[in-house]
Amino acid sequence: MPNQIVWFDVPVKNLERAMSFYSAVLGVPVKKGEYPGMTFAVLPHEGEEVSGCLTPGSADAPARPSQDGPLLYFNCQGRLDAAIAAVEPSAGKVLQAKHPIGPYGFRAVVRDSEGKRIALHSS
Repeated sequence: MPNQIVWFDVPVKNLERAMSFYSAVLGVPVKKGEYPGMTFAVLPHEGEEVSGCLTPGSADAPARPSQDGPLLYFNCQGRLDAAIAAVEPSAGKVLQAKHPIGPYGFRAVVRDSEGKRIALHSS
């Protein structure tokens, strides 16, 4: 069965600030992209891997970051401790420290630089 999730947009108010946060936490550069009428930043991925982008929305549909939306898990395989350590210096906040999630590995729940709740995951 193919992935049920194929792409996601993470709403942001300040694209440059969000790019800096996610680049620091994920440990790889988040790249800015532009097409007529849209600017965004693509999260790191290879080939057909599921990924997403940071998007400020548009004039008629502005982004509204919230900590009450879906909880997205970001892959921090092999560098979860480093990712957690990068959260607060990058204007985020650790909400739940690293903890086991049964046979699925470990996660930490953090608030990103714009107030959204996300999970950092490693097996």
